[in-house]
Amino acid sequence: MFLPVNREDMAFRDWHYLDFLLISGDAYVDHYSFANAIVGRWLEHLGYRVGIIAQPDFKDAESLKIMGKPRYAVLISAGNMDSMINHYTAAKKVRSKDLYSPGGKRGLRPDYATNVYARLAREAFPDTPIIIGGVEAGLRRFAHYDFWQNKVLPSMLISSGADLLVYGMGELPLKEIAEKLAAGEGVGGCRRIAGVCYKTDKPPVKKIMEIPSLRQVSKNKRAFAQAFNYIDNENNFYDGRPVVQRHDDIYLVANPPARPLTTAEMDEIYDMPFENRWHPMYDDLGGIPAFDEVRFSLLSHRGCFGGCSFCSINFHQGKIIQNRSERSLLAEAKRLTEQPDFKGYIHDVGGPTANFRGQGCDKAKKRGNCRNKQCLYPEPCKNLRPHMKEYVQLLKKLEALPKVKKVFIRSGIRYDYVMADYRDDFFKHLVEHNVSGLLKVAPEHCSDNVLAAMEKPSYKVYRGFQDKFSRITKQLGKKQYVLPYFIAAHPGSTLNDAIDLAMVMKNSGLHPEQVQLFIPTPGSRSTCMYYTGLNPRTMKPIYVARSEEERDLQRALLQYGDKKNWDKVRAALIKAGRDELIGWGPGFLVPPANGRPTAGKGNAKGSYDRKHKSDYGRKHENGRKRPERVGGRNQKNNKSAVAKGSDKRRK
Repeated sequence: MFLPVNREDMAFRDWHYLDFLLISGDAYVDHYSFANAIVGRWLEHLGYRVGIIAQPDFKDAESLKIMGKPRYAVLISAGNMDSMINHYTAAKKVRSKDLYSPGGKRGLRPDYATNVYARLAREAFPDTPIIIGGVEAGLRRFAHYDFWQNKVLPSMLISSGADLLVYGMGELPLKEIAEKLAAGEGVGGCRRIAGVCYKTDKPPVKKIMEIPSLRQVSKNKRAFAQAFNYIDNENNFYDGRPVVQRHDDIYLVANPPARPLTTAEMDEIYDMPFENRWHPMYDDLGGIPAFDEVRFSLLSHRGCFGGCSFCSINFHQGKIIQNRSERSLLAEAKRLTEQPDFKGYIHDVGGPTANFRGQGCDKAKKRGNCRNKQCLYPEPCKNLRPHMKEYVQLLKKLEALPKVKKVFIRSGIRYDYVMADYRDDFFKHLVEHNVSGLLKVAPEHCSDNVLAAMEKPSYKVYRGFQDKFSRITKQLGKKQYVLPYFIAAHPGSTLNDAIDLAMVMKNSGLHPEQVQLFIPTPGSRSTCMYYTGLNPRTMKPIYVARSEEERDLQRALLQYGDKKNWDKVRAALIKAGRDELIGWGPGFLVPPANGRPTAGKGNAKGSYDRKHKSDYGRKHENGRKRPERVGGRNQKNNKSAVAKGSDKRRK
């Protein structure tokens, strides 16, 4: 049975009131991958009456009153994504579809949806507590840089006018909040709950970290970078301090994060009775496209200790891995196999990073993540013990289930973590059983300077992984390929860095059709670099491509094989003084504009510095290997992988 969405549903349950009203920017899909479903089911599981209004009319407060005034609070989320990322591309163009809306229709949620819904709820229910949460609110919980307005905005708790903000995944804070509101303590009684932000005119005076104010970070970019570092260091459930940031006469107080869930608690949440389909009211509207990606997939864990600068997962889910049990996953897999349209394929078993099931560090499990250190960068930490034996055992048991033909891993893996494991159990099993033609990994770049800004391993590690993958694939007699993903115009990347990457790709026979243009998302270290021009780790200046022209040129360089980009590629090469790469032959990046061969600059083998070339690239240059077309139409089994990778934030 779905959660109520109208008065008729309430009457069917013989309910005359709600305890909590949940407002969401996403359509209602009753599956744990959707925030509105997991929050609603959790509160229902705890014994409260919950109703969902998905994608209400955001211009009419009356649209929120269809199930009456809730007894305890209105809970608001923009959905699974920040509404601005949902609406706009990295080039600030309107996206053609909203995958979390019926039939992919766009325009059913507003920009900055959390703010709009909260103000609407205040108008509809003036004296009811309003609590905001989810990805959008959580990543904007402090004063933050907004790419679309190109300025620093206040905390979303301040701008929305809400009473409380819950950040992180939210189950533990919501449980405590619900208990205190039901006991009549009001929002004032929730101020000591971990994972909660609140407003006050007199901040705590002991054991706090006060960071530069909204006014300071808006005017001083160095202060913004310093504030980011303080926030990052205190984002620890074990010994983090409350972080205080002044917004004029109001103080924002962010308590330390909630502790990680135990395996038993994870099982309790993911074993709840989800319908595992979209609400029937969307059947005639084309359904919800985003559900297709997760319908036959299993989420095995939460959290990511990868620490990529451009990713905000550790700012939301945290760096501590929280596992579901093998029992819970096998039980869910069996339920999937009983669905009438199950074809024998489990599409994914993973999380933010598939092969991070298991922390790999005993210290982190007890005391949280280290301050000013990364687990995998610049080298894997000596305390890290990569082990994927339990993950392999889980995969084998899933593969052995009746009706299961194949189990794939599509949520992405950290290849450097794989290479750090002296055992080959996972690598061999992955190549033999879990790849659907293409394995997507994310080296992101080849330049050491850019990779250092990203806090990603050297490109040599990726080349070693690719060679090993190819060797094992050949031994097994399979036709499988690695699909690498790259980011254009990331902080630290100059035009010359983009040219070098384009040549590395060409010399390796890669013609990518999907390239991600860096998008400054709230809460990430890379966004801090983009806005301030400083690396917050070192406080040293870093190059940033901010102009629309240069960002577009860097993107075009990474898609050098597309004839539509040739004019831009030539313009980039000329601008960077690298026009020796314009010509005919494998050593050149693009042909000349006049379509005729040129002589003089460059040569048949090209004048590019060969220090990045792989053996594969050299074989191609000598004419002994035909270049593969990564993501091309003539390659087998690639459609789903390419489509899935186009809009996802990678790890």
